[in-house]
Amino acid sequence: MATPPISTKRWTRLEYERLVDLGAFQPGERLELVGGDLLVREPQRGPHATGLGLVEDALRAALGAGWVVRLQMPIALDEESEPEPDVAVVPGTRRDYSVGHPSRPGLLVEVADCSLTLDRERKGSLYARAGVRDYWIVNLVDRVLEVYREPAPASETPFGWRYSAVQTLRPGQSVSSLAAPNARISVTDLLP
Repeated sequence: MATPPISTKRWTRLEYERLVDLGAFQPGERLELVGGDLLVREPQRGPHATGLGLVEDALRAALGAGWVVRLQMPIALDEESEPEPDVAVVPGTRRDYSVGHPSRPGLLVEVADCSLTLDRERKGSLYARAGVRDYWIVNLVDRVLEVYREPAPASETPFGWRYSAVQTLRPGQSVSSLAAPNARISVTDLLP
């Protein structure tokens, strides 16, 4: 007897926000909406938490006024996505987002160990589709920074987009965000 295909429901961002408002999820439950799917976020281990803090410190020091560094907060990317990247750099001030989540980040950063494949493939394709021009992965597995730029269509990817410019930077090298091209950040400062 053939097994019937599994049926799943794809969620919109508005449906997801309504579920949050109704209290459908437990307090502290770590979920994010990625391409219509509700994903359970991995628990944070020590290296991930340390990397997250190091990225925050480095970006706050480099960017200055006019940019907000947000940690693990929602980004309203499109109708079916409200991911919570580890770090998002958005224009303006914190109060600019008191009514709604930002939708046009200047930089998104994921700190990856267990989630490396997800961050490269699924989230990378999602962020490229949304037109995010600057996406970094602090790769804790290989102890490098992966810099993704130049979103381009790519039918073979999960969301039909990818980054055509990918650069791997090692400790001792430095990087600048497109949001602040004159500010150099040492890769060593981003790694635990």
